[in-house]
Amino acid sequence: MLPRKMYIQLATKAGIGLGALCVVGVLLAAIPNHHPPTTTLISADAQRDPQTSASSKMPGMNPDPDDAAAIEQTAIHDMEHMHHGNTAHMHMTASRPQTAEDQKRAEAMVAELRGGIDKYKDYHVALNEGFKIFLPNVKQDEYHFTNYKNGFLEALTFDPARPTSLLYKKTASGYDLLGAMYTMPKWASEDQLNERVPLSMATWHLHTNLCIPPKGQRLAADYSKFGLRGSITTQEACDAAGGKFYPVIFGWMVHVYPYEDTTAKIFAVHLHD
Repeated sequence: MLPRKMYIQLATKAGIGLGALCVVGVLLAAIPNHHPPTTTLISADAQRDPQTSASSKMPGMNPDPDDAAAIEQTAIHDMEHMHHGNTAHMHMTASRPQTAEDQKRAEAMVAELRGGIDKYKDYHVALNEGFKIFLPNVKQDEYHFTNYKNGFLEALTFDPARPTSLLYKKTASGYDLLGAMYTMPKWASEDQLNERVPLSMATWHLHTNLCIPPKGQRLAADYSKFGLRGSITTQEACDAAGGKFYPVIFGWMVHVYPYEDTTAKIFAVHLHD
């Protein structure tokens, strides 16, 4: 039998270890997407440039790995056609009355963002610094280059010069930088979002109520029912259709386009609105 003193020491160390694991678990739960990418999609462009070959989950997404690719694919179409106001599949923050302090804070934030991302006008710099292209082989109006380290830090602190994702337009010779995206965990309150980017200036959004078609039926599924633009918006209806339901699939997101010349364009939900 172990001496009493040694037993106490071992029990104390075990308790400290378990406590540390609990703390880590809480922190990871608050991080927008702490898992590594689960899907590899390789395009012709990626084969020419190996740095672009990694596909990445969007910040805040933590689904069953088997569903990740299906969620990513259906989310793209929704992101390309976002509209202002709440819908069953898109929850947006309510606009607040604008104040002089909001205007001042927003201008300072945009200036810091511009200074922080200017170097990424050369998209190779972004790739070299750890940004990964979200679905590089899927045609999009805007491509999200996501940095997981930044996403980790965004859940805990806010630095306007350190966005989670960069937004690019694809060109014949590469990518042109348009702006950036900030993120927060899905359970963040509107007051917390407002502390980062004023809700009188910008609109944060959440992707909600997604029903994924049954496995084996996803290519031929009726996407007037399934997906982020489908008619199914509840757990019950999704269960009845044999699908898998996700109340929220990403964390909070907000786009900022610091190179635009009007406030409306700088804080547009989507630059093409």
